[in-house]
This record gives sequence, structure tokens and C-alpha cells, in this order.
Amino acid sequence: MAKPTLTIEKAPARKYRVEMDIDKLERLAEALGLYNPEFLEGLERSEKDYREGRYRRINSLKDLSSK
Repeated sequence: MAKPTLTIEKAPARKYRVEMDIDKLERLAEALGLYNPEFLEGLERSEKDYREGRYRRINSLKDLSSK
């Protein structure tokens, strides 16, 4: 796997900006299996759920256990 070249900058208010060459990002995604058909189908299902309003906003993972 190729070494990714990253630029990370601290932005105000607990945010970071990360820059990466798009070709290296695509190679990394391929290596992690993000182009896997099952992953893409799951992504389509989650986008459909979002469009249909079947989601809820959370602030932390603790919110998931309180339901």
C-alpha cells in the first residue's frame, strides 16, 4: 500500500482540516474495502433511510444506549 501524504491543520473550535491527494485517497479506500459491493449497498440503504427520515440525531454514543 502506498504511503498517504496528509496535511493536517488545526482550525478553531475543536475542528481539524485534513488534505490528501485524491489518487492516494482512492487507493486507500480500495485497500480498506470501501469499494466492496456489500459496503456500497449498505451505503445506498443508509442514504435511503436518511431521505425517508428514519434517523435521529445524537450528540454522543451514550444517546444510543438510552433508548
